[in-house]
Amino acid sequence: MTVGWLGVPRPASSAGTSPGETSPSNSTSPEAATAEIDRLIARAWQENDVRPASAATDGEWCRRVYLDLIGRVPTVAELDAFLDDRSPQRRTRLVDRLLGGDYAEEYARSWAGIWTNLLIGRTGGTMRGALTNRQGMVDYLQVAMLENKPYDQLARELLTATGDARPDMPNFNGAVNFLIEKLDEDGVQATAKTAEIFLGMGVQCTQCHDHPFNDYRQNQFWELNAFFRQTRARVRRDEDDPQQRYATLVDDDFYGEGAGAGFDRRDNIVLELRDGKLVDRDAESLRAAPLFYEQKNGLVQVAFPVFIDGTALVDVFADRGAELGNSGRLADVNRRAELTKLILAADEFPRAAVNRLWAHFFGYGFTKPIEDMGPHNVPSHPELLDTLAASFAASGYDLKAMMRAIVLSRPYGLSSKMTAGSQNDDPQQGQAPLFARFYLRQMTAEQLYDSLLAATAADATVDEDAREAMKQRWLAQFNTAFGNDEQAEATTFNGSIPQALTMMNGELVARATRTGGGSFLARVAADPDLSSREKIHYLYRAALARTPTGEERQACNALLAARDGNVPETLADIWWAVLNSNEFILVH
Repeated sequence: MTVGWLGVPRPASSAGTSPGETSPSNSTSPEAATAEIDRLIARAWQENDVRPASAATDGEWCRRVYLDLIGRVPTVAELDAFLDDRSPQRRTRLVDRLLGGDYAEEYARSWAGIWTNLLIGRTGGTMRGALTNRQGMVDYLQVAMLENKPYDQLARELLTATGDARPDMPNFNGAVNFLIEKLDEDGVQATAKTAEIFLGMGVQCTQCHDHPFNDYRQNQFWELNAFFRQTRARVRRDEDDPQQRYATLVDDDFYGEGAGAGFDRRDNIVLELRDGKLVDRDAESLRAAPLFYEQKNGLVQVAFPVFIDGTALVDVFADRGAELGNSGRLADVNRRAELTKLILAADEFPRAAVNRLWAHFFGYGFTKPIEDMGPHNVPSHPELLDTLAASFAASGYDLKAMMRAIVLSRPYGLSSKMTAGSQNDDPQQGQAPLFARFYLRQMTAEQLYDSLLAATAADATVDEDAREAMKQRWLAQFNTAFGNDEQAEATTFNGSIPQALTMMNGELVARATRTGGGSFLARVAADPDLSSREKIHYLYRAALARTPTGEERQACNALLAARDGNVPETLADIWWAVLNSNEFILVH
């Protein structure tokens, strides 16, 4: 039995190897991980008397994997190239291309955006005067994704970073933007977000009281918080523009809170003879740098650095002098560096990462929510989660290898259509997901934007700087920062009426549905090699990766007749309707 989650024993997996089954492979290859996904998910189907949906069509799968790996739908040319490939390995070959080679930069841009939103939020660094520099965060992450930086290295750099937040500053280090604006109020947000992202722990509420529904305790929040007390954001204002601020993340000595803090600078030093050496009698107590927190009953308690599994820094430093562990002096201990070592060595670290990746590709993680793992929230597939976490760690924390294993698995390749055999697999009804079908989910705002461009080339005549500004302006319509102490946001593109109107009447869709001046529709309408039927098919394939159904063809023909045979106007109407359909906006 392993121990974790704040010292609570982790229960053994509820699903051991059944008679006749082979034990999980020890191989770290993506192929072995894929085989384990297929084996353990199939066993869950059998145990729950569920029959999986049929396999997705090649077109459905192609559209899905483009969206999930590089953040957009495939172009018609890309779709045709995949469908024309008759190799049994065509799916594997496409995944390998999307994860590198021809698509390396698109992959890096998409995942840099995903990680930026996770680390600093969709609104992070967008407000005037913000300490966080969004572009600095994006730049750092794009390079990391291009290099396929191992996840443990990425985490280490983010958690230990020092330097300047902005690219135009002399000691620029984009990684500092993760923490630079989370240090107010004694680093409460640094504590909560680090636990949430890298350990899968939702501890935000325990800063004020013990958690009402699990074993997380208030003292454990502040013991984790103690690791961040040497970390500072140094800020200066622009002389010509006081609202413009420049931030640098540094580590500095922390002498503790309250009475007695800073007494290392005393004049009267009392020495005594121990083992033939003169020793400062009060050195141990004077090195200690405590922090204090108040309980709900009004009692004030003291906290020193202790990790979630109960490991205290005084124990880590026991062989070098226990007093160093509670010291706040950098010459004795760098608390943030020690925290990072403990996080990277924790079982929770790879489990949280795998759970997050799984949720990205399936819409649901092994736990709900994915940031609240632990004994109180048993995963839907505990053995699979542990197996994938072990494989991820053994691979050297290779993000692309884990992605490859997931998207080439059988459950990822299932149809999204509910069948009689899979109707009992419905997480929206509060049931644990069994992944017997591919769950429909809404595109993110970023996926939608980039898919509109891929389908229509609506920004083809716009220069690079204006293109990025246009994208950020469009995305900003769907992002709202609440400005509370949890840095909460409303960021989901959820198909509400205002968002639907933005789609229907917005600048981007207007560009996409223009019929003149060399536009996408003008080129399709004027293509002499395409019949009217083929032109309509082309639009459906560009947006939905399929041809129209018989009923849809009849509606299109009726529209063409109503337009007196005007092909460009008919195509514009069809294209507008397809782009505003639920099917276009869904990952399915």
